[in-house]
Amino acid sequence: MEKGRLIEVRLHGERRLTVAERPEGKTKWVVQDERGQSYTVNPQQISYEVTGQSYQPKDIPKFRQEVELYLDPSSLEIAWEILVEDGTSVSVGEMAMLLFSEQSASVCYAAYYLLSEDKLYFKQKGDRYEPRSRNLVEELKHQLQVAGQRKRESEEFLVRVQQALSGEPVEWQSSDRTRLEALEKFASLGEEASGRSVAQETLVALERTNTPQAAFDLLVQMGLWSTHENLFLRRSQIPVNFATKVLEVAQQRIEFPPPDADTNRLDLTHLKVYTVDDESTREIDDGLSCETMADGRKKLWVHIADPTRWVMPGDELDLEARRRSTTLYLPTGMIPMFPPDLATGPMSLVQGKICTALSFGIVLDEDGAVQEYSIHASIIKPTYRLTYEDVDEMLELAVPAEPELAAIASLAQRREKWRRSQGAIGIHLPEGLIKVEDDEIYIHVLEDSASRQMVAEMMIVAGEVAARYGQAHQIPLPFRSQPQPELPSEEELLQLPAGWVRAAAMRRCMPRSEMSIIPARHAGLGLQIYTQVTSPIRRYTDLLTHFQIKAHLRGEQLPFSAEEMKEVMMSVTAVSQEASLVERQTHRYWALEYLRRNSDRVWQALLLRWLREDDRLGLILLEDLGLELPMVFRRSVYLGDRMEVRVTHVDPRQDAIKFQETVDRAAQTAVS
Repeated sequence: MEKGRLIEVRLHGERRLTVAERPEGKTKWVVQDERGQSYTVNPQQISYEVTGQSYQPKDIPKFRQEVELYLDPSSLEIAWEILVEDGTSVSVGEMAMLLFSEQSASVCYAAYYLLSEDKLYFKQKGDRYEPRSRNLVEELKHQLQVAGQRKRESEEFLVRVQQALSGEPVEWQSSDRTRLEALEKFASLGEEASGRSVAQETLVALERTNTPQAAFDLLVQMGLWSTHENLFLRRSQIPVNFATKVLEVAQQRIEFPPPDADTNRLDLTHLKVYTVDDESTREIDDGLSCETMADGRKKLWVHIADPTRWVMPGDELDLEARRRSTTLYLPTGMIPMFPPDLATGPMSLVQGKICTALSFGIVLDEDGAVQEYSIHASIIKPTYRLTYEDVDEMLELAVPAEPELAAIASLAQRREKWRRSQGAIGIHLPEGLIKVEDDEIYIHVLEDSASRQMVAEMMIVAGEVAARYGQAHQIPLPFRSQPQPELPSEEELLQLPAGWVRAAAMRRCMPRSEMSIIPARHAGLGLQIYTQVTSPIRRYTDLLTHFQIKAHLRGEQLPFSAEEMKEVMMSVTAVSQEASLVERQTHRYWALEYLRRNSDRVWQALLLRWLREDDRLGLILLEDLGLELPMVFRRSVYLGDRMEVRVTHVDPRQDAIKFQETVDRAAQTAVS
């Protein structure tokens, strides 16, 4: 190195032309750029030396102008075409001669500059440059093309994002889907999200914080998500929409019904059929009748919708229902197991229309036990579409024109009494039903009414009959059972306040129900054998029971062997449990949001049980809402105590809530 030598150095990754001024120590040099700025550089920072003459800093601009005349990257492709066949490597000087037919200082630097910027045609080996193979150059060109396309798509995507943020209508492109999905996953799953780097790139480009909350806020501000977006559902594996293929199959079944495998259906259209559901229910899957037989005895008929008329084991609709496992009921609406047009149309028991059903004819003895039963593929014609409130009113008024309804209610009472004699455990606590419509939240407390008891008993007896049929004919079914709970002793229960506190204490002791192809006692229901059969449109295990029983009634081979039944039950159970969790989490979110919006209200509360008595953390029941929530007490309270509380802090997203009593009763007592 000599003073006055023109050299290219790399400063913070940037190339810069400088002139050597003087040595600094043993290896370093002080250099000066065209602006007179001095730098101390080490040998590793020197990337090129211009030989042949001495320079001063003021000469740098002129030299650069001379070089720029030769900086045409396309010229490298010509040199590559000449060299690639033989694979001949070249020095900078040889490249200058090949490209420009001369080797002046500026031309050699131009050749070096082009080679050092090139990422396509040549690779450096020592002080020489070797042409890449044709195949590799083609692959690199493709990669650059893809990268360029991605860059353009990213820039265009950011333009559309800004349009959305400013409130302009946006027509999202198919290429935007990957980036939008990355934002959705990052907002839902945080650091566990796959492809989160794509979401983070978008947030950085928009100069936003690189967090899941920032992604959530962005999606809301773009109008793609609601402020109350259901993250519990998004974090699950539960599909929300149906694939186009599934919808097409459903529509085809509606327009061109398949042949009915049950050619000898029992005609029960002469029976008066009551369907009883909440007003908002659209999937009507059960109806009730009562028939007086020739000997004067009453025969109950429980008619269950027959989706197997439209679905076959292993077809598109069956596999989709199996994948979903259940209809999901959320405050904002339901996510059905079958496509809605099919589930609420041909599959449902629609008032006034001829419908296919699986009908259970049941005769009870004087005590309420099943005395006789039969099961039939049938046709019925539902007479009344009633709500629970309608039925309660009709029963209370004892409407003379509806003796069948009164008979069904009476038999239901007899049936419940019998189950209690068999050890059934009845636990009744108020339950808040939450509905969200047009961003308004409504909470209705479900009452343990005569109509709900009537329908519940009819569904239970149908389940017992289906299970008995399966056991009698050795049919593998998803039998339901529940181990015998270790309930508090009579003495312990008597020490608790009667009513909801005792019910809560008993509920804590109830074990989970179990499912197996081997029947076992269901302790909670007081039955020796039981399966669920009454919701085949909404619950896949019920559909399995229908497939099996109907095939046996026709004398056909069962669609599911014992091993196949166990395998399907295992996969369906896992999905059902996830669906139940999403339902609970979503219900809780909207309950807290309701309390947040009504934070100025005072609520009547009852201490149901202790969560951690030493910390005075209890579970309270808000009686007007049927909601159970935790509360820390600042005074001595006892189970069953009633108090007035109000919310002091609530955050639905963080699942956090705090209450305080509106009156300090301990202070009141001290004063009095």
